[in-house]
Amino acid sequence: MTEVKGKSHGRLSVQVSLKPRDLMAEPPRVKNAWRARIVTLFPEAFPGTLGLSITGKALDQGLWALDAIPLRQFGEGKHRNVDDTPAGGGAGMVLRADVVARALGEACHGLPMDREKCPIIYLSPRGKRFDQAMARKWAAAEGVVMICGRFEGVDQRVLDRYQIEEVSLGDFVMTGGEIAAQAMIDATVRLLPGVLGNAASADEESFSDGLLEHPQYTRPQTWEGLEIPAVLNSGNHGEVEKWRRAQSLEITKARRPELHEAWMARQPAPKKKR
Repeated sequence: MTEVKGKSHGRLSVQVSLKPRDLMAEPPRVKNAWRARIVTLFPEAFPGTLGLSITGKALDQGLWALDAIPLRQFGEGKHRNVDDTPAGGGAGMVLRADVVARALGEACHGLPMDREKCPIIYLSPRGKRFDQAMARKWAAAEGVVMICGRFEGVDQRVLDRYQIEEVSLGDFVMTGGEIAAQAMIDATVRLLPGVLGNAASADEESFSDGLLEHPQYTRPQTWEGLEIPAVLNSGNHGEVEKWRRAQSLEITKARRPELHEAWMARQPAPKKKR
């Protein structure tokens, strides 16, 4: 019987560049590592919180890569203008299609054209809401390209031309897409092989099976008169799992009834007794 081996992280790769590199500052990169390329007016916003904790350690280890593409350098004229007034009038400014297209040409260089393998995302409040299923889908791809919007948005023509998917962090409006991009990348990177020290951690978190996570406790046993539930100290793993599942169901039903309803609909019908 042939042994099935796990997916390798690959070998560390060295990229050839015409620009001198700071070898002390740039981390090694695992060959074919998952890569996020961000088109933004504020490249200095990255890595931001992505450079900390678990995602930052994985970035330093080369398990994933991050490139911030400065939109301004693709701007028009002496002042590198990236926007113009809305066609038909109205308030605010719109990012120009030609400028964004040039930045995308840089961001997509060397990446697969197949959107399943490397989706291009525009962070937009009118997009599909980001969720755990989308994070899993992106983690299974080779990487992702993101456009961080500003002002009144991006010229629709470039979105149509490049088959760009619009994705929203939630039902609210932010000043720009940089914070949303970091949140979505964080949710995706932690699903990559080798990023979490304990692979089971991702399986037990909220949304991993469609339910919100159960409550967590740790020492001290008693804090301000409040005790850790006795079942968690019982040593009976079966009872612990039953308690956690019951808590997850109860919390999900109370706080996110639509998730609870969807989870219930996916459960197999109980077998009829003969």
